[in-house]
Amino acid sequence: MERNTAGIDAGGSLIKMVYQENERMHFKKFPINEQDSAISWLKLSVPSLRVSLTGGKSTVIQKKYFPESMIIPEFQATCEGTRFLLTAENKTIGENYLIVNIGTGTSWHVVKGDKVDRILGSGMGGGTFTGLGSLLSKVRGYRQLTVLAEEGNKGHVDMLVKDIYESAESPVNGELTAANFAKGIRLNPTEADRLASLSNMIAETIVLLTSQAATIHQVKSAVIVGSAIVGNHPLRQALEFYMNMVGVTAVFLGKGEYSGAIGAYLSV
Repeated sequence: MERNTAGIDAGGSLIKMVYQENERMHFKKFPINEQDSAISWLKLSVPSLRVSLTGGKSTVIQKKYFPESMIIPEFQATCEGTRFLLTAENKTIGENYLIVNIGTGTSWHVVKGDKVDRILGSGMGGGTFTGLGSLLSKVRGYRQLTVLAEEGNKGHVDMLVKDIYESAESPVNGELTAANFAKGIRLNPTEADRLASLSNMIAETIVLLTSQAATIHQVKSAVIVGSAIVGNHPLRQALEFYMNMVGVTAVFLGKGEYSGAIGAYLSV
């Protein structure tokens, strides 16, 4: 009997699956609170599975569903999956670069040849956008929040450099943020404005940390992976804009959200 293989990345927000069937790779994701139905679907759709797991919820999944499976360290799986995708998607980046994994939170890894080290982590990420976004608006759900953020104007909430210098010549781009959320309710911002400001704050924070890491480790490129940038056009656009401003080349992968699951899959 043919044995099919699967890699499962069970994180804080999503459960992502990469599986092989008929010599093809397939990709699927579910909210983490739907893990029971997700695993049931996988077992029914792809029988005779060999499974490898990664992510913060992997031990729970292993005990409940796949006791014979392997657990791959999350950071190892993410980096191996990212390397695989760089080749599969024909991205030329050189041997030395950063991997910035924006999921529920964000983690940074430096790749130098065959050596990979995790160098930094932050609680700022997709979980911040979903959680704080739901406090700043009546909207629930990541996709709905991102759509509303696209309609907003961060300048109605943030104090920009041009607001401080007014008619005087600014030493830096006047559209840059001087202070996040500093205008408060003075301009009666809409929910969309608040979400636009939140998305921008997350992007700025991630780029500032990426820029510092790139300088310290003497690299010029950063591969951006993780589920938080999927469908989030304001976040991705801000990341590209600020990365370019600080001199770091941002590389986005088509299947980057599945890097951890792919890394687990490759280990089966």
